Amino acid sequence: MTSAASALDYSDDLAVALALAHEADLIAIDRYRAQDLDVQLKPDRSQVTDGDIRVERMIRDHLAQARPADAILGEEFGGGDPHAPGRQWILDPIDGTSNFVRGVPIWGLLLALVVDGVPQVGVVSAPALGRRWWGATGLGAWAEADGQPARRIRVSGVTDPADATLSYNSLKHWDEVGRLDQLVELSRRVGRTRAFGDLWSYMLLAEGAIDIAAEFDVKPWDIAALYPIVRQAGGTVTDVTGGDRLDTLSVVATNGALHPLVLETLSVR
Repeated sequence: MTSAASALDYSDDLAVALALAHEADLIAIDRYRAQDLDVQLKPDRSQVTDGDIRVERMIRDHLAQARPADAILGEEFGGGDPHAPGRQWILDPIDGTSNFVRGVPIWGLLLALVVDGVPQVGVVSAPALGRRWWGATGLGAWAEADGQPARRIRVSGVTDPADATLSYNSLKHWDEVGRLDQLVELSRRVGRTRAFGDLWSYMLLAEGAIDIAAEFDVKPWDIAALYPIVRQAGGTVTDVTGGDRLDTLSVVATNGALHPLVLETLSVR
């Protein structure tokens, strides 16, 4: 498929996703730091707020009208198989709910269109940061901040790991899957390590501000929207084995040049 064909295929879907992100931001920012915010624990002990519920319901209701033939998979109301054939929207209404509850501004909507198991459109919107990112096959990767004109984004050109910055998430999750030693080894090979966490790590990578981001215990709605943005920015994103599935509970994103080294270092030996 040519870039021109891809752009034609997904420009309308991207417009829908961006419109939904705008509405989602209005709902979520209204509930952020609200005194009457309702917070519940789900069976897996993770938190869910009335903001999560309201955003996902709004998106589902809108897509039922705008894209009635498409499937939907969301964190709060479930859905089907992320690798089912056909078109499927995958969303996390508020990625970083624990941050949202505690007043940490690193949270936001993750919304993706996945076609035959491949993420083709992704939008990440973080209203408390005043920032939004998006990407779609054939349309490039873009970012806007505080109402300024959108700018095209690109991953870094770093090739020497000694010059690279690595961002990881929970050390507990790395320990639980038996790869904490590998993470420590990788940290020794790179120039800097930080734990920016959640969506922020991957968007910094897509903008070229950092070079490697990786974590475990991720679900399809945590990562589907990241794939088109990172890839359209020139980066590489896979699971820890180098595969493309969304349901393996791991994600590794790099500027591309560093990807083989990162996968080799994180491999079980």
